[in-house]
Amino acid sequence: MKSHAKITRTTKVAYWIVTGLFCLQMGFTAYAQLSLPEVAEAFSHLGFPEYFRVQLSWAKLFGVVLLLAPVPARLKEWAYAGFAIDLGSALIAHLAVGDGPEAWGWAVATGVLWALSYVLWRRVHTTREHHRDVPMADAPELGALAAR
Repeated sequence: MKSHAKITRTTKVAYWIVTGLFCLQMGFTAYAQLSLPEVAEAFSHLGFPEYFRVQLSWAKLFGVVLLLAPVPARLKEWAYAGFAIDLGSALIAHLAVGDGPEAWGWAVATGVLWALSYVLWRRVHTTREHHRDVPMADAPELGALAAR
């Protein structure tokens, strides 16, 4: 039981570090899309309308809140799905207009953070759900702790 708890604690710490970095990156891009003229020009370069840049920025900020807040797992799944679509679409858009790695590299790097965050979240969430569903008769050490 102790080795499993240690793995879970390490996984939780890794999850929060990676997710924090991912949310910082997404929060920064949302801020940049809302306030920096050069980012607005990049959206035009990709062929997106002005309203989409604003809409996407607010969606990113909402997704960041969902990932960091204690909300139901289904909402986190939707946030992760939205970020996957966003990052995949960013990569496709840059490749479609012939941009090089200096333009699409951020989407790929952020996608790696996304994937690590999602995989670690699934591990933490699955472990938490597993412990919640274990009957006391099947886990005598948990029963002993509960009796204290």
